[in-house]
Amino acid sequence: MSNDATTPAADAERVVDEFIALVVAKRLDDAFELVADDVEYDNVPMGKVFGPDGIRSVLGPMIDGIEEAEWVVHRQVARDGVVLNERTDRFRVGERWIELPVAGVFVVGGDGRISLWRDYFDAGQLNEQLAAVLG
Repeated sequence: MSNDATTPAADAERVVDEFIALVVAKRLDDAFELVADDVEYDNVPMGKVFGPDGIRSVLGPMIDGIEEAEWVVHRQVARDGVVLNERTDRFRVGERWIELPVAGVFVVGGDGRISLWRDYFDAGQLNEQLAAVLG
């Protein structure tokens, strides 16, 4: 992670909210303007990748395979550049939705860019829903 200095909580929360909105809108190039060059993305049950290209290797195929996405944030707190949220990530494939409860951790460095993004979710639940939707 490139920057250990912290960002004020309100600013960090704004960055994370904007990042999520851009990812959901399938605007990955714009979203990557908000991440550090060496950002760590830890999709916990699936493993870590680094940098915008690493994130693209995970999100790109997912974004390409869906019609629509929504990430519903139920609760979110921020302190000292760290943003924690509880979300339901929703993905529409055809006419059906996959809904996945997610706990997210974001660290926003002093440069205002995300240096760590970690999501926790149940991979088994995701796989069950994918199998049902994709047949």
